[in-house]
Amino acid sequence: MAGGVGRYNDILDTFTRYIAELGYDGVNFSLVAKELGVSKGTIVHHFGTKDRILAALHEAYMTKRLAELEYMIVELDTPSERLAAALHAFMIYHVEDRAATVAFQREVVRLAHEESMAEGARLRARYFTLVQQIVEAGIESGEFRKVDSRIDSFLMFGSAQWAWTWFRPEGSVPIEAVGQALVDLVLGSLLTNRENLAELSDPEGHPARIVREAIRAVSEAEEAVSS
Repeated sequence: MAGGVGRYNDILDTFTRYIAELGYDGVNFSLVAKELGVSKGTIVHHFGTKDRILAALHEAYMTKRLAELEYMIVELDTPSERLAAALHAFMIYHVEDRAATVAFQREVVRLAHEESMAEGARLRARYFTLVQQIVEAGIESGEFRKVDSRIDSFLMFGSAQWAWTWFRPEGSVPIEAVGQALVDLVLGSLLTNRENLAELSDPEGHPARIVREAIRAVSEAEEAVSS
């Protein structure tokens, strides 16, 4: 069983990397089978179809991101801290989990209405709802201005969704600076009192540290389950 799980993960990881590099249409079973030294039948045995591999990618990615967001919500006390952490996380994932993040973002709408993608869609909706609830809690507490929480949440996700098209880890601007700018932009427009904005947007501040702690904790939990 352990070998089967390991081979499943190897196939999914390799497909994910190729989708990030080439896009869904550029990847096929032969390409992945050749790299891993397995038959195409082995891939079919584990996944059945290419569409199902894409669905598995979405499900694995969003399961991890949800666990991390839930960790942040528990560990942070205020809506402003929680939203700052979520925004930092949007950008940190472009370094900490780059291949999966790029693969997910460039292909998230593909086959969106197919039954095979239903679980991934449910997980994405849950993630969106949690972020929207953070915004609503900030409005209720008086930390945030009164805004349309749904529209503002869509705008945040839209900003993050296209980062894969222009951000490069090897570029001159570090991801920490990008995250800082995003937090400053979003919370700068939401906060009724900007006194703590610098701390919230600081890449070394408490919310950003909790993001990295969440990533480590979820990763360690996954490793413990698979070992």
